[in-house]
This record gives sequence, structure tokens and C-alpha cells, in this order.
Amino acid sequence: MNTAVIVDAIRTPSGRGKAGGQLSGYHPVDLLAEVLGGLAHRNDLDPFLIDDVIGGCLSQVRRQAVNITRNAVLAAGFPDSVPGTTIDRQCGSSQQAMSFAAQGVIAGAYDVVIACGVELMSQNPINAATLGEDPFGPRIAARYPGGLIGQGISAELIAQRWNLDRSTLDAFAARSHERASAADFSNEIVAVGEGITADETVRPGTTVEGLAGLRAAFEDADMAARFPEIADWRITAGNSSPLTDGASAVLIMSEERAISLGLTPRARFHSFAVTGSDPIEMLTGVIPATRRILDRAKLQINDIDTFEVNEAFACVPLTWQAELDADPERVNPRGGAIALGHPLGSSGTRLMTTMLNQLELSGGRYGLQTMCEGGGMANATIIERL
Repeated sequence: MNTAVIVDAIRTPSGRGKAGGQLSGYHPVDLLAEVLGGLAHRNDLDPFLIDDVIGGCLSQVRRQAVNITRNAVLAAGFPDSVPGTTIDRQCGSSQQAMSFAAQGVIAGAYDVVIACGVELMSQNPINAATLGEDPFGPRIAARYPGGLIGQGISAELIAQRWNLDRSTLDAFAARSHERASAADFSNEIVAVGEGITADETVRPGTTVEGLAGLRAAFEDADMAARFPEIADWRITAGNSSPLTDGASAVLIMSEERAISLGLTPRARFHSFAVTGSDPIEMLTGVIPATRRILDRAKLQINDIDTFEVNEAFACVPLTWQAELDADPERVNPRGGAIALGHPLGSSGTRLMTTMLNQLELSGGRYGLQTMCEGGGMANATIIERL
């Protein structure tokens, strides 16, 4: 089998996912094209060599419809012989794109492939994909009486079940901003437009006291009646990831091809896992996904030098951390999505970009990335720094 390696990984700065955000004026095709073109330019890569581009995007509607990845390939100026496809595994879409790309290299189907993702939540909020329609149908309604719920309610259920009080959630959120404020992201961010180089979602100086003043974001009388175990509502805008715009991309090759092109592989893909979980308590899939990948990799939790556990809500990494008995100092050491944002379809390759740079900075060997996904799923990926 071929060895699949990461040659490079880049991202745009994060933008607030609302009108007036620093990336909100971009067409999402053009934003994704920025990182595709930037990746090829930074590595002096002839785009004719690219076998495929696999992208993630959650809300594939309006400007993000009609195979946004292929459109971004063309917008980046790549030869029209370079194909592109777009997949949806909800929040883990670009992590799944990355897995498919690396697995294609390992299988011998690709020599050079880009995995990427994009989401402009300022133009397509998370519920835009349904356009007011029911995406589930009567059989799911019959299987889950009362219907499936939003992730905010799921986060509330998890906070209650694992006894994560408001102050614990807010302290984790403040730590995310503190760590992101202290980190140097210059090696992973590509400038967009007229010198947009800094993350717009990071709030230096965020405190637990300041976060304590925010009201619960998902408090709902109907949900309270359905789930009486939600005794008090704890999930706020402050301990959740913000609406975010962004794009990111990872250049993946066979090790042999990278070396033949004079490029230096930075890490190799070690193991992959994906799992389903309860679609009501949908955010807990990261726990079985991590257990599965560690078992496949024949590694222990303490063998991993850095973790990226997506901070969709503070309760997700806190629950994961408790169940896996992971060292908190190794979890999201450069801050996570609460500070850096969660641009849905882009988040998988964004997390990998940050984790790769952290491994190199710290001199660590193994990195593990995992992400909860809508509908009750999770991906996990282990890389080994070279």
C-alpha cells in the first residue's frame, strides 16, 4: 500500500458569520478558490498533477450549490481537466473529504489530491439547507417520537447528563479564547483580499465573569416539557462556537510522489475511523469514534501528543475529555472553535491545519482529531508527524 502524506495545509482567517463579517462579502466559490490557489502557489505545484479535489460543505444551497468544489477548482484557475466533488457529512464534511482523499492515495487511486472545505454562514445559516422543508420524513418521525432535535438541545442534554455546570462550561470557553489569543497562526493562514490575515472571532480578554452575563441560547418551553431532565439551561452563545465564515485545504500525496516532486512530507495518515451515535444525543459520537480509532491504531490515549476535539459546544470536549481520561493540556492547545470559529464544511480541514502546526511546534509525534456531526455521527483521524 502507498503511504498517504500531508505536504501542506492552509486556511483563511475566520470571519464572523453574519452581515458585516470580514469574509461575508465573498462568494463562497471564490473564497474556496483562494485556498486552492494558495496551496498550489505555496508549494510550486503544477495543477495539472492534481488527480482530484474533494471538498466538504454542509449547506449546499444557493451560492454553495451545484458542486461548489468543482466550481472553486475552475475559479482557482486550475486546468479544466482537474475534477472536484462535494460531500456532506455535516460538520465533519471536510474531515471526511480528507479521509476519502488519503484513502484514495493509500489504495493507489490518487497520487496528488486536495481535501478542502468551505462555509459562508453569513450567507447560508445552518438551517438554510432545509429551506423550510422537513428533511427527515415520516419514518424517522415514527422511530423518534417527538422528532429529532437541534444541536443546542443536544448540548443541553449532555451538559445535564455529565453534570457540567455553567461555570465549568464558561471557564472552558474563556480558556479557548485565551489560548487562541496567545497562539501564532501565521504559518497556517493565507491572506484573503486586501490583507485580511487575522481571525475575527477570537476575543482576547474573555472572562468567566463576562460570559456569566449571557442568557441561555436554546431555552424553550416545548423542549423543557419533552426533556424534564434539563433542570436549568446552560448553553449560551459564549460557550458555543460562533457562526463563522471560512475555507481551508490540505495537500495530500503519496510519499513517493511528494519526494519525486522535491516536496517534504510533514505528516502521514496513520488511522481513520467513523461511527454513528444516538441522533438525539448526537454530539457524543466523538467518544466511540476515538475509542475505535485508538483500537485500530493500537495506541493508548497517552500516546497521543495533541488532540483537536471540535468545540461545537464546550460540553463536547469536556465530556470527551472526562470519558477518555485525556490530559486537558493536550486538548485544543491553540484554542478551538469557540474562539476560532466553526465554519461547518471547512472545520475538518481547519482542525487538521491547526493540529499539524501544533505537532511541529511541540515536536510531538501523534495527533488525533475528532469531530461530532449532525444526525449522530463522528469522524476520527490520527496523523504521525514526519
